[in-house]
Amino acid sequence: MTVDLFAGIPVRDYATAAAWYERLLGAPPSFLPNDTEAVWELAEHRYLFIEVRPDHAGHAMHTVFVSDFDARTAQIAERGLEPAGRETYDNGVRKAIFRDPDGNEIGFGGGPV
Repeated sequence: MTVDLFAGIPVRDYATAAAWYERLLGAPPSFLPNDTEAVWELAEHRYLFIEVRPDHAGHAMHTVFVSDFDARTAQIAERGLEPAGRETYDNGVRKAIFRDPDGNEIGFGGGPV
């Protein structure tokens, strides 16, 4: 069975949010379903999308767990974005938390060093 995941992020301003997510994800959107949404394919059948929904903006909380945590966060820093916070859990799992211009939380998690 194939399962597709679309994780939505409500934003206030499309242009501002799309530019920020291009910097965070290192690529333009994979596709644009309409003029108020942009979709990035993170991995096969796994998508992150922004949608203009001003009344809901700032409330998303998503974490993307990656095998290349250190390289990924370094590449994001090279594109001018720094995490709003970092966490390391008792089991060694790490998380870098980014906040978009609306305050939505997008975290990248990685296994212990």
